[in-house]
Amino acid sequence: MVADASLGVSMTDIGALTSLFPIMYGMSKFFSGVLGSKTSPRILLAGGLMATAAMNIAFGFSASMLWFSVFWSMNGMLQGLGAPGCARILTSWFAAKERGTYWGMWNIAHNLGGFIAPILAGTAAKMYGWQWGLFAPGLIGITMGILVLLGVKDSPESAGFSPVERSDSNSNTASTTKNEGKKESLLDLLVNDCLKNPFVVGLAVTYFFIYVVRQGVTSWFVFYLLQVKEVADAGAASLRVSGLELGGLFGSLIAGKVSDILISRSKRKEGTVGKRIQVVIVYTIGIAAMLAAFAATPASMGSLQWLTVFMIGFFLYGPQMMIGLCGAELVRPDSVGASQGFLGWVAYIGAANAGIPLSMVVQNMGWGAYFSTLMAACGIAVLLLLPMTNAKSYSQNHKTM
Repeated sequence: MVADASLGVSMTDIGALTSLFPIMYGMSKFFSGVLGSKTSPRILLAGGLMATAAMNIAFGFSASMLWFSVFWSMNGMLQGLGAPGCARILTSWFAAKERGTYWGMWNIAHNLGGFIAPILAGTAAKMYGWQWGLFAPGLIGITMGILVLLGVKDSPESAGFSPVERSDSNSNTASTTKNEGKKESLLDLLVNDCLKNPFVVGLAVTYFFIYVVRQGVTSWFVFYLLQVKEVADAGAASLRVSGLELGGLFGSLIAGKVSDILISRSKRKEGTVGKRIQVVIVYTIGIAAMLAAFAATPASMGSLQWLTVFMIGFFLYGPQMMIGLCGAELVRPDSVGASQGFLGWVAYIGAANAGIPLSMVVQNMGWGAYFSTLMAACGIAVLLLLPMTNAKSYSQNHKTM
C-alpha cells in the first residue's frame, strides 16, 4: 500500500491499521481469560472459533468499508477467545516434564496457519471469486468448532482419568475442604494469583517488549527492504521475509523440548519455571543478534537475508510461546485463564506500540533507530527475566509433605 503512491497511504496510516487489530485482540484475550476462568475451556475454544468463522463469512457478504471495518474489529475480538481456553486444556492434560513439548506443538498453529491460510484463501478466491477467500476459511472454522465440541474434554478428570499432577490435586482438595463454601470471585483470581504475583507481572512486562519486537518485525520488514535495501518490488521483499514463520515453527518446538529436557534433568529444589526462563533468555539474546545481522546484510545477498529472517523467526517465537507457558505454570489451575488473559492483554499493548509509535520512530529518526529500538526491547526483556531464573511453578510451591 505504501509503495503505491496513488493510494495516498502514509507510513502512519499503515501504523494505525497495524495497531487496530492487536488492541481489539488483546482486550478480548484479557476479558475472555478472566471471565472465562469459570467457563468450560472447551466451550470457550469452540465458541470463539465458530464465532470468528461466522465473522469471516459475514465479511464476504459485505460491500462497504464501514462493514469491512466492523467485521475486522469483531474478528480481532473473537479470536482472543481461543488462547486462554487452549492454555487451560494443555495445563490440565500434560504434566510439567512434558508440557513444554506439547505447548510448542500447539504454538506452531501460528506458523502453520500463517503458511496455509493464504494458500487456501488465495486459491478459493482465484477459483470462485474474492468472497470465497473468506467463505472457505469460515466454513472450515465452523466445522473444526463442531469437532472441538464433540471430541475435546476439559481435563483428564472429566474424561474419567486421574489428574496428571497428583500434588496439585491433593493441595487443591485440602484447600477446598478447609474453605468449603467459600469461592473466590473472578476479580480475586486475577488480583491474588496474577497482579500480586511479582513473577507474573514481570512476565507481562517482558511480554510487552517481546511483542513490540514481534509486531515490529512482521509489520515493517517488507517496507525496510523496499525503502532501504531497494528490493525490486513488494513480492520480492515478501519472499525474503517468508522464512519468518518457518523459523518460528522450528524455534517453538525446540524451545519447548529443550525446556522439558532441562526440567527432567534438574534437581528437586530447582525451579521448573526458571528452567524455561533460562531458555527464553538465550532465545531473546539470539533475536537481538539476528536483528543486527539482518540490518548489516547487503541488499545483493538475498539468500543470506532470507536465512537471517529465518533465524529471527526461530528465536522470536520461542519466547512468544514460552512466556505464556511460564505464566500458566506459576498459578493454580483455576487461574490459568486469568493469567493468560492478563499476559495477552499486556503483550498486545506492546504489539499496538509497534504500529503508530514505531512508524514515528522510522519517519523522524530513520531505520537505524528502528533497529536500535527493537534491540533495546530485547535487552530490557532479558533484564526483566534475570531475577526469575530459579522461579518455581505453582505445583512445586504447593506439594504436600
